[in-house]
Formats: sequence, C-alpha cells, structure tokens
Amino acid sequence: MHTHTLALYGCAAAVVVPGTRLITARPEGRPAGPGRLLAALWRRPVPRAAAVLMGVMVAMAVVQSAAPDVIPHLERAPHGPWWRAATALLVQTSGWPQLTFNLAALAVVAPAAERSLGTVQTPVVFLLSGVAAHVVSMAGWSVHGGGDSVGICGLVGALAAVYTLDGRQRPLRYLSVLVPTAGAVLCLLENNHGIGVLTGVLLGAAAALVRKGDSEGGSERTAVVRS
Repeated sequence: MHTHTLALYGCAAAVVVPGTRLITARPEGRPAGPGRLLAALWRRPVPRAAAVLMGVMVAMAVVQSAAPDVIPHLERAPHGPWWRAATALLVQTSGWPQLTFNLAALAVVAPAAERSLGTVQTPVVFLLSGVAAHVVSMAGWSVHGGGDSVGICGLVGALAAVYTLDGRQRPLRYLSVLVPTAGAVLCLLENNHGIGVLTGVLLGAAAALVRKGDSEGGSERTAVVRS
C-alpha cells in the first residue's frame, strides 16, 4: 500500500481502537479479553441490525474477492453519479488489509452500537456517517476509493457522544471527548474518517438528548399520576 493509504488507516485505527475499548469497557473498569468481549456483545438477544450489517459486508467481501472488476463500478469516482457515495461503503478498495481490519472493527463496534443506540438508529448512523464522508471525498478530498470504515467511525463517534452525555464512569466520560477531537483533527488533515466521526457524534448526541428528554418527561408524568 502507498504511504498515504497507510497514514489513512493509521488515523482510522487511532479513532476506532481507543473508541472501541472505551465504549465496550465493563462497568468495573477492567477490559474483557477478545473472546469474552465478542461473546458479551453478540449474546442473546442477538443484535439484529449488527448481524445484517456484518452479513452484507461479509457477502460483499466474497463478491469483490471473487470478481474484483465489480470494485470500479461501486467505488467513489470524480464526477460520478450521486449513488456512488452509498455504494462506496460496500467495497474495500485497498484489498485484504482493509477487508480484515474493517470486518474485525465492525464485528466489535456494530453490536456495541446497537445495544446502546438501538436497532433502528445503528444502521441510520452507519449509513449517514459513511455517505457524508464519501460525499465530501467525492467533492475533492479523495475522489477515488471506497470502504465502510467511515461508517464504523460514525458508530464510534455516536457511542462516544452518548457516553459523554450519559456515561456512568466519569474518567471514561472525559476520555470519550477525545473521539470528536480526533475527528476534528482528521478533518483538518482532509481525512474523510473525520467526517464520519463528527457526523456520528452529532447523531449520537441528538439521540441521547431525545432519549433523555423522553425519560424526564416520563418521570414527570409518573409523578403527576402518583400525586
């Protein structure tokens, strides 16, 4: 891979790896091992949206490996049709290193996101964050390429926002602020993962505030009924 590509995935890892460790930490503060962590995230009831996302991306990994010619028809391209901002999420244009990293990250982040955000919000955040990142890239940041790491970064950003607003462990709440900070730095570097992160942060914050408002409203209604 080219130096630019290595730098790009290094930046993505700097967001995904610490973010994933932050949002999947156990209440007692001790991180679980990989096996126990995956078992906990994929326990019953199985997160359905996460399972669908994993199924789609695994299927597309098989498709692009068996028929590489499909990649140029789906990746983002300069002056390409608008729908390429969505289909670019389906192909990993840097080969097996990208495929392996993104599938592993999605297997951890997607179920964690669904258990925190919900079954509907998780694919919405993934898609909107990913599409926003690819739109900006098509506009001039990086006109060729594809991958779903920008959508994964959006899920990390949403989870960081939720934990910042509602997290139980104060040190982790402070640490979660680093995720949007990293997103802003990535944007300054014209790295599209930053767009994914910040879009996810905004969507996660909105979801957390709506949930908090509904909870407070429900408590007030209960208090009125009891009085």
